[in-house]
Amino acid sequence: MKEVLAELERRRAIARVGGGEKRIEAQHGRGKLTARERIEVLLDEGSFEEFDMFKVHRCTDFGMGDSHIPGDGVVTGWGTINGRTVYVFSKDFTVFGGSLSETHAQKIMKIQDMALQNRAPIIGLFDAGGARIQEGVAALGGYGEVFQRNVLASGVIPQISVIMGPCAGGDVYSPAMTDFIFMVRDTSYMFVTGPDVVKTVTNETVTAEQLGGASVHTTKSSIADGAFDNDVDALQQMRRLVDFLPMNNTADLPELACYDDPARVDMSLDTLIPDNPNKPYDMKELILKTVDEGDFFEISPSHAGNIITGFGRVEGRTVGIIANQPMVLAGVLDSDASRKAARFVRFCDCFNIPLVTFVDVPGFLPGTAQEYGGLIKHGAKLLFAYAEATVPKITVITRKAYGGAYDVMSSKHIRGDINYAWPSAEIAVMGAKGAVEILYRAELADKDKIAKRTKDYEDRFANPFVAAERGYIDEVILPHSTRRRVSRALALLRGKQLQNPWKKHDNIPL
Repeated sequence: MKEVLAELERRRAIARVGGGEKRIEAQHGRGKLTARERIEVLLDEGSFEEFDMFKVHRCTDFGMGDSHIPGDGVVTGWGTINGRTVYVFSKDFTVFGGSLSETHAQKIMKIQDMALQNRAPIIGLFDAGGARIQEGVAALGGYGEVFQRNVLASGVIPQISVIMGPCAGGDVYSPAMTDFIFMVRDTSYMFVTGPDVVKTVTNETVTAEQLGGASVHTTKSSIADGAFDNDVDALQQMRRLVDFLPMNNTADLPELACYDDPARVDMSLDTLIPDNPNKPYDMKELILKTVDEGDFFEISPSHAGNIITGFGRVEGRTVGIIANQPMVLAGVLDSDASRKAARFVRFCDCFNIPLVTFVDVPGFLPGTAQEYGGLIKHGAKLLFAYAEATVPKITVITRKAYGGAYDVMSSKHIRGDINYAWPSAEIAVMGAKGAVEILYRAELADKDKIAKRTKDYEDRFANPFVAAERGYIDEVILPHSTRRRVSRALALLRGKQLQNPWKKHDNIPL
């Protein structure tokens, strides 16, 4: 028996060093952790249980028959994050560059199947060079199997992808179908075709960072939901994110002990809105003063800054927060903001996370660039997402809610459950100046008359009371009581039950 145990330990030792000490040193030299080191940082200490440690590929072409490394370039298994089960796979760049083979894919597929069957989140750590060329279509078939499982798991369990090195070719499409993608600055990049292929086909000279680095995907393409400075920071933040998420689409929301009084008032909010209606203010201040202990995990902070999305807690329970940001483009809705918010709303609805919406929106962004870029359809995505959502929806209008954007931002007309407004709210078809110029076009030459007309319009519509008179606003509230009001509304709606008509699936305006 001693010999058998010694042999097991020998084999485990070989598997744990992956591609060998030299390649591990090279990985560290690039500022990156190894696949197993990443799992150790991500999961609770001592909780990881590995599967398929000794699995090797079956390829014999191009000399591969003489090269077998246990694990075949990916470490898979399960563990816990703050005591809650998660499944994880971590690609090992030290073994065949982390490239995907048929057996490599089978290891990932096994974990995906187990996560779906046992209804627990799955986290993928990517650091790989794409398909293993020596295996040809067998590797491509493996990708297809992984993709299919991404789709089946969508909306059932949270799926998170962390890009921690190169991620190219087929490897990018699995993350693209997961719920969240995060990257590491300067050491990770994503693209379908690399700089060399781009140079050959289009004659463009571009670096990997310029083509698909974190700076590109968090600001321009919106592929990634965030970026972090190094592996450890990224993995620690993933632990924080998982704490906000339920295990699956039928599980209860995670609930932490709350030491922040839900009835807390913050008198500073009474002076948050500037006297000048055209002067911006920071909506994040309101968010941080509403959620428990100012703890807010923002999603896509560097893209479409005119809308804020992220997770917070109220009375220890997770909420999804969407808010217009007057500091960027006056909080206007454009194509990017609409898509960003729509995706977030749909994620929250999938996993029964209540939605809290803070509104200060002057409308949709005008101009040929937006219209040619499909603003109508992109704006409809956000409208569709809010309208189909059956989770509790609480809306607070702080200042402007103009035109169709008022309707879109979780209004009472698209099944907002509790709709509040601050006394500073202005709910109208458009701003007073624009309205008067249309209504009294013939009087434009008379400045005194126009000034009086503008004042009359403001007195009539630049307030929340017309909407409140019609029941579109449930109550006009004092700004300093916002946390208490939101907290009580969430408690009221905890037992909400609402079902949409049966359908195979909807046809959101993609």
